[in-house]
Amino acid sequence: MKSEIVRIELTPLYVPFRPEVRKAMESGEGQLGMAIGAEEPWLGGDFVICKLICDDGTTGLGESFVWLPETGISPEQIISTIKGTLAKYILGESPFNVERIQQRFDANITRNEVAKGLLDKACYDLMGKITGRPACHFMGGQTVNEIPLAALIPLTDTETMVELAKLFHKVGYRAFRLKLGKGVKEDREIVESFRDALGSDVALRVDYNQAYEPPEAVRAIRAIEPFGIDFAEQPVNANDYLGMAYVQKRVDTPLMAHEGCFSVRDFVTLVELGAVGVLGLNSERPGGVTNALKVLNYAELRGIGAVLHNQPLGIASAMHIHLAAARPHNFWYETELFGYVMFEDDLIKDPIDYSDGKAKLPQGPGWGVELDEEALAKYATGPTTVIKK
Repeated sequence: MKSEIVRIELTPLYVPFRPEVRKAMESGEGQLGMAIGAEEPWLGGDFVICKLICDDGTTGLGESFVWLPETGISPEQIISTIKGTLAKYILGESPFNVERIQQRFDANITRNEVAKGLLDKACYDLMGKITGRPACHFMGGQTVNEIPLAALIPLTDTETMVELAKLFHKVGYRAFRLKLGKGVKEDREIVESFRDALGSDVALRVDYNQAYEPPEAVRAIRAIEPFGIDFAEQPVNANDYLGMAYVQKRVDTPLMAHEGCFSVRDFVTLVELGAVGVLGLNSERPGGVTNALKVLNYAELRGIGAVLHNQPLGIASAMHIHLAAARPHNFWYETELFGYVMFEDDLIKDPIDYSDGKAKLPQGPGWGVELDEEALAKYATGPTTVIKK
């Protein structure tokens, strides 16, 4: 099937958190609801929406979420990278040639996985729309129609954390990610209170957001292991791969890297060091669908399960659901998609069904969602950059 990408449109935008989310964040640890050391308040999300347009007018959508303390790149930098370099390696290409496009990206521009992945994601939406098939058909096929979800509980006082968990449990959630990092004793008290309130039947993962030095991380994780922890996310500094390995060798709980894992090579290196036991994926890490499939295959060969986790808007949420629907055997842990809870708008016309603690696969070609152009214009922080062949 002959189709050629002839136009790229890139729009930066900012979507505020819902008022209740902002209140919870401001009352939480560091006014961020987590133990990360960022100094600026986190009041909403910065994004780039991408449209890839073919010669017949068919349009594919991509979305990338960025937060400087973790991503280290702004929407303006993503757009500049695509306009100045990446565009020349995708304009004129067929969207079906994702492997060749990725190879050309990597051969000519090192790193920049977030920018590369934004274009890659839009290719999968294009493939689906051109063929009239769901995007998951290009990731291995549709295996399931819905996926179980995990709820995010910000780091605040113990009573508030438990009450929030109870609310999500009441509407169907059976898996939770607790933000920790207050200290070994305080962390244990939070987890113990959680188990006392919700019992042992719910799944529990914890996220330290780089709170500890390696020896203290070992003590912190050992202290909560009796309560049954699926995995512990980023207990030490993002750049401390050897520190992660130090911790993983001394605890039974598998570790997951988040702030410290942005590429396929990052994950392979962490695994070979014995530093992680879980693969954490989202639409920015390790950069699009093509790289996600590569790293999933590697993790499967190494006997490592994966988890999808992010707080995206509607387009990237649909991408996550399609990937999970195609590869459920890889995802041993419930998916965390919390953008629909956190943001005041998801920029799609028909909302995704998140009822009963599950996300339903959007129906239709590609991602199965339609961009809300009025919302795009409302939240845009600058003009749309147009790049033509």
